Amino acid sequence: MAAATLPPASSSAAAAAVRSLARAVPQRHQLLLHASRRGRGHRHPLPLTAVSPWRAHLRRALSVSASGGSNGAAPVSAEREYDYDLFTIGAGSGGMRASRAASALYGARAAVCEMPFATVASDALGGVGGTCVLRGCVPKKLLVYASNYSHEFEESRGFGWMYETDPKHDWRTLITNKNLELQRLVGIQTNTLKNSGVTMIEGRGKIVDPHTVCVDGKLYTAKNILVAVGGRPSKPNIPGIEHAIDSDAALDLPSRPEKIAIVGGGYIALEFAGIFNGLKSDVHVFIRQNKVLRGFDEEVRDFVAEQMSLRGVKFHIEQTPQAVTKSDDGSLSLKTNKETISGFSHVMFATGRKPNTKVDEYSRTSVDSIWAVEIAVPSAVFSQPPIGQVGLTEDKAIETYGDIDVYTSNFKPLRATLSGLPDRVFMKVIVCSKTNKVLGVHMCGEDAPEIIQGIAIAVKAGLTKQNFDSTIGVHPTTAEEIVTMRNPTRKVQRDTASEVC
Repeated sequence: MAAATLPPASSSAAAAAVRSLARAVPQRHQLLLHASRRGRGHRHPLPLTAVSPWRAHLRRALSVSASGGSNGAAPVSAEREYDYDLFTIGAGSGGMRASRAASALYGARAAVCEMPFATVASDALGGVGGTCVLRGCVPKKLLVYASNYSHEFEESRGFGWMYETDPKHDWRTLITNKNLELQRLVGIQTNTLKNSGVTMIEGRGKIVDPHTVCVDGKLYTAKNILVAVGGRPSKPNIPGIEHAIDSDAALDLPSRPEKIAIVGGGYIALEFAGIFNGLKSDVHVFIRQNKVLRGFDEEVRDFVAEQMSLRGVKFHIEQTPQAVTKSDDGSLSLKTNKETISGFSHVMFATGRKPNTKVDEYSRTSVDSIWAVEIAVPSAVFSQPPIGQVGLTEDKAIETYGDIDVYTSNFKPLRATLSGLPDRVFMKVIVCSKTNKVLGVHMCGEDAPEIIQGIAIAVKAGLTKQNFDSTIGVHPTTAEEIVTMRNPTRKVQRDTASEVC
């Protein structure tokens, strides 16, 4: 998309950028001066860097009145008239939100450019909606739904359902219908922009100077430029990496993997492991550490790995990939620091994403009139079983508040009592001992993301454990367990922990 080097801002980067831009839009008479005059009345304390090659452009951007008033006053400078107040490069979640808000809420003249739609992004193809809608959250969740059915078929036998033959899955039908839905969403997102008064321009945007964007050869000027080009999956530079796929490609494969190695222990790796395992692929997950999901609550990390193992996912811990090789029959081998495993139809790397932009804490790039945005990951993992979390982990709560009370519950859900499957649910509530305020809630099990959305309201509002305890649970549900844990599993102090019987 944009010719910019840009790391992560905060999760509220889009909102911060829009608020700052909104302050700038109405000031039609304020000059955007070049670097030699920036010291006076500057709105942000950070320095402008690497602008010397553009000073000539900035000088040309200023127009000066040719005549003064009748009293012979000196000529008055006037601001350059731009095509737009805000030009956004990239119509993903962040770019769309910022452009719509600038236009609909603040009356800014806003435009956004985005490349033509494709299921897999490239330097020339993208699509309105960006990673989340086209190559992330939405298509991933559709594949999660598809893969869940195999587990539900197994569950149903305990409830009396009989099958003469095992149900068969057609991968091509799934991918075709998924892509049709993505095309529908592109149309909806495009209309949403237009209905908000945002000009939609199709093509690859490139920044020419601090106030000019070139889209497929045509120049557009803007007082502010927002770079919202997101990021792409990253793969390590090891021998044979050209034989491996990333998460983009995994969502649009021509056929289901028979045996797949997934390298990575983060949420993307676990989500795809659940997807392909549910679709009856032989799934191997390779992680460099001894646990999955670094940064998540420790008990949740242990629980989800145990449950996924029971469903057939094979974990290879403390293994670093060293090479991928392809044999004459087309099968792949993955070599790690510990072993070499062969016979894979696919090797997938889910080792993170690289942002396309670099910004400061004000969501600005190195040029005042050019801004950037990046979207943060929500606190739900659509693994199988899924995870929902809000607030602090136990370790972080101890570090921040010292003394805490920890309530946990590990139980077999009602559904599993007849299915005969080893499914369980884990819940955890972390409370400040001094104030009784709920600091964090963590859950792994069926419907965890849906349940945690409601719990998040309570945690955000600062409710106490007493508020939770005084809430009547809806019976029979899994969620009622959150409001019926009366006695702490343990009371933890900063340096010592004591179990409560």
